[in-house]
Amino acid sequence: MTQQSMFAQAIAPFADELGRLRPGGAHVIDVHTHLGLDEDGMSLDPQGLHEMLDQAEVQQAVVFPLHDPERVPAYRVPNDRVLRWAEESGGRFLPLCRLDPADDPIAEAERCLAAGARGIKLHPRAQAFGLVGLVEPIFALAEQARVPILIHAGRGLPPTFGEELVQVAQLHPGAPLILAHLGVADQAVLADGLRGHPAATYDSSWLNPIDMFGLFSRVPAERIVFGTDPPYGRTFIGMFLLLRIVASLGLDAEMVRDILGRTSQRLLDGEQLPPPSAPRAPHQLLLDTRLTRITTMSLMAFAATFAGNPEVATGQLELALAVCRDPDPGPAGPALSRIAPLLEAAKRLIHEEQGGVARPALQCLVIAIAIAATEVPQPR
Repeated sequence: MTQQSMFAQAIAPFADELGRLRPGGAHVIDVHTHLGLDEDGMSLDPQGLHEMLDQAEVQQAVVFPLHDPERVPAYRVPNDRVLRWAEESGGRFLPLCRLDPADDPIAEAERCLAAGARGIKLHPRAQAFGLVGLVEPIFALAEQARVPILIHAGRGLPPTFGEELVQVAQLHPGAPLILAHLGVADQAVLADGLRGHPAATYDSSWLNPIDMFGLFSRVPAERIVFGTDPPYGRTFIGMFLLLRIVASLGLDAEMVRDILGRTSQRLLDGEQLPPPSAPRAPHQLLLDTRLTRITTMSLMAFAATFAGNPEVATGQLELALAVCRDPDPGPAGPALSRIAPLLEAAKRLIHEEQGGVARPALQCLVIAIAIAATEVPQPR
């Protein structure tokens, strides 16, 4: 059996659950997807993205280039590829242009917006740039054009990132923002500093549900949007995690429809966002000790797998499987019985990997983590 077939078999039981969690009539937009080639070796072509979207029944995706080896000058070549692929998609792909703030960004942004780009992508980690004193003209352009800026706000950023982004965003409040990866780079500083911003949103492209609960405890649900980060993430997996979180929090169907697509559509159309309500998650979570142990062990296994350390990953999975064999599982029993096959599949996939990162194993682990971290409903 190939890795892909093992992975497909492992996640098949969760397709029906995804359908039940998703509210009827939702128009879904994955707001964070890449196309093309990255210098780290990752790649995704249009057909591959179509297949990911189809698997999760997602109607549209916001697309932009990876950190392409052909990015000089000014990301022109990869931007043109993405614009062409978006045009060929019949409206399914909604393109953003990726900019290098040190390489003629305003001219490239104006060129791409005239050619059909719906916004701007910035990646201060991959391109190693600061914000203050460099990106203000880009924010001014986005403010004038009323197009969103999606900015990397995940790992690998300096401790000054949050304060700098708040400073620039406050100078240009008319520039809509999508902070990628839950804003985990400096979630508290960003959530507090951008509380009064009329259109600062956070995408859900992140694997740790505790970070996601943390965001929902500080940011209104009206400012959170669905994103999954292909090819690094998978649309089906990211939607499963997000919908488990919002179900645990008891969000109503209308709010979930906003998160899945309507808020992103408003940003892309230059519309004003509705007034925010109070954050929906508590600052303290209700946890089951067995499931919490599964969550932490699976997260450690994920990190070890990602780092290419199969021995450590397998050791953590063995510990997690021991939890699943608890002779007195209590209320966690049904969840443990669903999680165990995912952990076994992850072990097999790691064993079958011949060098590199066992990425299908990572996706199995995210589903296991999603179940373990959300089985206990949270108080509203």
